[in-house]
Amino acid sequence: MSDVVPPEVRPKPAVPAKPPNVGVPSPSNPFPPQVPGIGGGVTAPPPSAIPVPIGSHGPRDVSSHSVLHGGSHGGGHGGGHGGTHPAAQNGGHAHGGSHSTSGGSTLLGYIGIDTIIEQMRKKTMKTGFDFNIMVVGHSGLGKSTLVNTLFKSQVSRKSAGWARDEKIPKTVEIKAVSHVLEEGGVKMKLTIVDTPGFGDQINNDNCWEPISKYINEQYEKFLKEEVNITRKKRIPDTRVHCCLYFISPTGHSLRQLDVEFMKRLSHSVNIIPVIAKADTMTIEERQEFKQRVRKELESGGIEFYPQKEFDEDMEDKSDNDKIREAMPFAVVGSDKEYQVNSKRVLGRKTPWGIIEVENPNHCEFAQLRDFLIRSHLQDLKEVTHNIHYETYRAKRLNENGGLHPISSNDTQESNL
Repeated sequence: MSDVVPPEVRPKPAVPAKPPNVGVPSPSNPFPPQVPGIGGGVTAPPPSAIPVPIGSHGPRDVSSHSVLHGGSHGGGHGGGHGGTHPAAQNGGHAHGGSHSTSGGSTLLGYIGIDTIIEQMRKKTMKTGFDFNIMVVGHSGLGKSTLVNTLFKSQVSRKSAGWARDEKIPKTVEIKAVSHVLEEGGVKMKLTIVDTPGFGDQINNDNCWEPISKYINEQYEKFLKEEVNITRKKRIPDTRVHCCLYFISPTGHSLRQLDVEFMKRLSHSVNIIPVIAKADTMTIEERQEFKQRVRKELESGGIEFYPQKEFDEDMEDKSDNDKIREAMPFAVVGSDKEYQVNSKRVLGRKTPWGIIEVENPNHCEFAQLRDFLIRSHLQDLKEVTHNIHYETYRAKRLNENGGLHPISSNDTQESNL
């Protein structure tokens, strides 16, 4: 008779004792923690108890994510990642809002830095623009007509109270007239400063002094507004941003008066030389005259806008080099319209045809307009403020004439 071996009796595993206060919520912790192995995983604290900075993956976020990741995989992904996504309740593999990577940092969402340009545009459109242009040259060179053609508005000197049939003033009487132009919702206060009588006298000694005095007076007016303790929020800008100097189409060379004027004023204002009434010369004569004028300006040390030292980068240098090679612009101005090939154009009617002002084959008015208004208007204002005005300001404050700097005693008294 064989011995009957009783079945193996395995001891029942011991159940660990339940620690005290387990499962009992407290006022400070309303979500009781669970013990590993009970309930299928580790229950994470509520979302409000995990400080997760937006767009940041610091050490706190990485450690909490790794612990939750290990516990949730043991339960068949039942715990999810972070326990903050509803899909974790259904056994899904959910990712929290701040998923950490191996030592990297990821920016989340759209910030909107590119809207700064739009903010500046709206602000500038509300404020508007100021542009002050001075025209200098002999009478009869078409200064007023050219300005009317540039802005396609009647902004001539006749509005300033000076007519052609009147007697030429003994000295240069500067006339300034302002207009508000609006195009496409953009407003610009345009001021035309005319200098009738310049160079028309027999004796033209120091005839540029009234013009230089006017330019410096506008700098002085702006400077006094700046140094005031209670100054205006927006200082009116009457400084001359651009000076169009009209050269007579003689076809030979510059006059001594032209050289002296541009040499004395080139360091205080942006001078742009133009050849007036270019339709009086042939194309060959015009090209030879332009080359001769450029050589005389260079030999006389006359700097005209745009100056080479103000080119900011290679792109600006390339564009400005093309402009400098084309200057001085040979222009024709007209505010009368004619019918050419079933199209209305601005031009001058002659017995042999119509000279179209905006036709680049007839003159260089279109290049001057694009250069002056469409591409370099803002740069003209910046060069005036940052270069010419700053030069005057530094010189004026060094002289201390009428603008005494605040001393230490005045500062102490003001503090008291």
